[in-house]
Amino acid sequence: MAIGERIHFFRLLRGMTQKYLGTAVGFPERSADVRLAQYETGSRKPKADLTAALAQVLDVSPQALDVPDIDSQIGLMHTLFTLEDVYGLTVSEADGEVCLKVSKDKGKEAYELLQMLHAWKEQADKLSASEISKDDYDRWRYYYPKYDTTQLWAKVPSQELSDTLVEAFQDKLKKDE
Repeated sequence: MAIGERIHFFRLLRGMTQKYLGTAVGFPERSADVRLAQYETGSRKPKADLTAALAQVLDVSPQALDVPDIDSQIGLMHTLFTLEDVYGLTVSEADGEVCLKVSKDKGKEAYELLQMLHAWKEQADKLSASEISKDDYDRWRYYYPKYDTTQLWAKVPSQELSDTLVEAFQDKLKKDE
C-alpha cells in the first residue's frame, strides 16, 4: 500500500476530513483539503518532515505511513521473494493452509525478524483471548516497536547530537589536563 493510501486509511480511521488533517499539519485552510488530496491520490509524495507531522496528527509512527509499495499482488510477491533472499522466508503447507516461515538459521537478521514475529503473535493471541482491546492491539501495531516489551530497543542519538557531545567532552578533557 502506497503512502497516500496509508494516509487515507488512517485519516478515515481517525474520523478526520482532508481539510482538518491538512490544517492540522500546517496547510492554509483555503487549500488544505486540495493539498491533502494530492498526497492521498499519490500525485505528490510527502517529504520526511511532512510525513512525521502527518503521523503525529494521525497518532501513528511515521513508519506506519511509509510502508513498502505493495499495491499489487505482483508487488507483494516480489516483496516476499526479497524476504526469502534476505531472511530465509520459506513457503510451506500445514493443515491444508499455506504458511510462511522464517529460518532462524539464515543469520542474525532472520533470527531478529523471527523474534519480532513472535512478539506480533503474542499481541494477536492477547487480542483473541480478550486480554487487550482492539485499540491496544492497533496502538501496538501502528507504533511498532515503541510499545513492544519483548525486546530491547535502543534509541540512537542523531549524528549532530553525537558530534556535539564528543566536542563538549573533548573540551572538558582538555581543561582537566
